[in-house]
Amino acid sequence: MREAQRALEAPLFSGLPGDIEVSFEFFPPKSDKMGETLWQSVETLAPLGPRFASVTYGAGGSTRERTHQQVVRIQNEAGIPAAAHLTCVEATREQVDDVARHYWEEGIRHIVALRGDPPDGQSRYSAHPGGYANAAELIAGLKKVADFEISVAAYPEVHPDSSDRKADLDNLKAKFDAGATRAITQFFFEPECFFDFRDQAAAAGIKGEIVPGIMPVMSFAAVQRMSGLCGTAIPHWMEGLFEGLDERPEARQLVSATIAAEMCRRLYAGGVRQFHFYTLNRAELSYAICHMLGLRPKA
Repeated sequence: MREAQRALEAPLFSGLPGDIEVSFEFFPPKSDKMGETLWQSVETLAPLGPRFASVTYGAGGSTRERTHQQVVRIQNEAGIPAAAHLTCVEATREQVDDVARHYWEEGIRHIVALRGDPPDGQSRYSAHPGGYANAAELIAGLKKVADFEISVAAYPEVHPDSSDRKADLDNLKAKFDAGATRAITQFFFEPECFFDFRDQAAAAGIKGEIVPGIMPVMSFAAVQRMSGLCGTAIPHWMEGLFEGLDERPEARQLVSATIAAEMCRRLYAGGVRQFHFYTLNRAELSYAICHMLGLRPKA
């Protein structure tokens, strides 16, 4: 309650001790120029001492080589523990196991294990013949390959394919029971959304670490599209704050940083000390939010 009271006092971010831990997500670049932007972002965020940096993986292994290249480079050149995303989509168990085994041989010890989205042109997910049926099966298979640290996805507002909250929590518990280390949530925009989910997960017997996934808004239209796909609710007040900023990227960044930092501050007041940032390969917003939360570059 003392921390909650401090969150109501001004200035909101004063006196924070920087006792948070952070991680960052990137996606593999499609061009040399995008690769330069990605690496500039990695170098900007590396001094903050992240727990890990993850790199996403396209459906059916469509970005397999680019994901592998960036994961290994981040770990070897930036000195950040790297995590490779791995999905079940359009691959046999043997193919997935081979990818995981290759990562282990390269020194990658952390996998973000995901069922994955349906391939382009398909509206519903279906398991590949001879493949892993879901994330829980994938995790169990990865643990047979090697003793990976494994992060998984969680959905504070229920996965679009889940029938209800109970089924969604049962699925998350199955992933922890199979060997997951932590869950990282889909992005959300209200702190209470995370707190309610955390309480429901605890009541369902889930004891593993649950880390909030933070998505600083770089484009409101893009966030609307992504939210529609993953079932994230956009607060009614958010559209008004971004109205008229389509052609003013600098002002939009200031608004975005303010919204995300305030939400993170409220999460901090509720006891959260770990944050995972969906960077979209841009460092400025995530760096600014971490700075406001008291995190400073490590020596």
